[in-house]
Amino acid sequence: MLIMIRNNILYKVQQYIFQGSLVLMVLFFYSCEKEELPVSPHDPGDVITNSVKMESDYRNQLFFDLETNSLVKQNYKVIWDLGFETSPSGNKIILNGAKFMKAANTQTSNFNSVTDTIGLTFKIDMPSGSTDSTAIENWTPNNVYVIDRGYNELGTHQGFCKIEFLSVNASSYVVHFSKLDGTNDFSMTIPKDINYNFTFLSLNGNLVSVEPPKENWDLAFTQFTHYYYNDGMTYLVTGCLNNRNKVEVAQVFDKNFAAITLNDVNNYSFSKNINTIGFDWKEYDFNTGTYLIFSNQNYIIKSTEGKYFKLHFIDFYDTFGVKGTPTFEFQEL
Repeated sequence: MLIMIRNNILYKVQQYIFQGSLVLMVLFFYSCEKEELPVSPHDPGDVITNSVKMESDYRNQLFFDLETNSLVKQNYKVIWDLGFETSPSGNKIILNGAKFMKAANTQTSNFNSVTDTIGLTFKIDMPSGSTDSTAIENWTPNNVYVIDRGYNELGTHQGFCKIEFLSVNASSYVVHFSKLDGTNDFSMTIPKDINYNFTFLSLNGNLVSVEPPKENWDLAFTQFTHYYYNDGMTYLVTGCLNNRNKVEVAQVFDKNFAAITLNDVNNYSFSKNINTIGFDWKEYDFNTGTYLIFSNQNYIIKSTEGKYFKLHFIDFYDTFGVKGTPTFEFQEL
């Protein structure tokens, strides 16, 4: 009997010791566990409202930077005709789509023999901005192109020129151009500057400053040439293009502007096409003679700095009711 009592006491003592050891072990590991650092919730920027004034005839091209909420540069849209790619290996040449410009390959290298446009097939640059879909595509030295210089803001045609691209290297292009009758004849060297997307040429015979340095802007408000794939027609439209340098845009048409958060950058597809925002955030109402804004068409924009912004348009008129002033709200996510 005494033996049984003693064994029972020993058993309970062992239980207490075991339980006490577990408590000590838990306390030990808890005290040694790395303390979690609190993470502050992401603080988006303020909602900002701004506008740019293209004028009622859309004569202005305006370059806007989202991070600084500033108009970086603006120019009269007709001051340039051709843009020359500036990377050392670049050889692409673009037209000024804001003037509804076109180009035709004459399939000849005899510059003096080109005197009219009879039999030529004119092409536009595709509105996506792809340099593989330009009117002056895969040019070869001395091959002559005829350039339709398009229209100014009053609808006046700017005439035709002929041009041959003589050479290109890491630092420059050499070109020769004139009017179709041979007057206004120029031979020029077009320098490359990698701080810009393009070097811009006027076929009046001079280089012009158009875009800001490529790291300094995100959006361009301008007219541009749009191609409707369904009917094969081209039209001059007014809207917003993005910088082809680093900027990407996602369309968000199934969410309210206020509901879009930084998490949504993973839920939508981003495009490098420069016309992803484009022109159809508005529509002309023939009954009222005014433009209607689709403020539910939202965009997430990855800027040149790699930051994300949401943006939508809320108006196309200034305080006097004059068209040509896109007004938009945007916010850093």
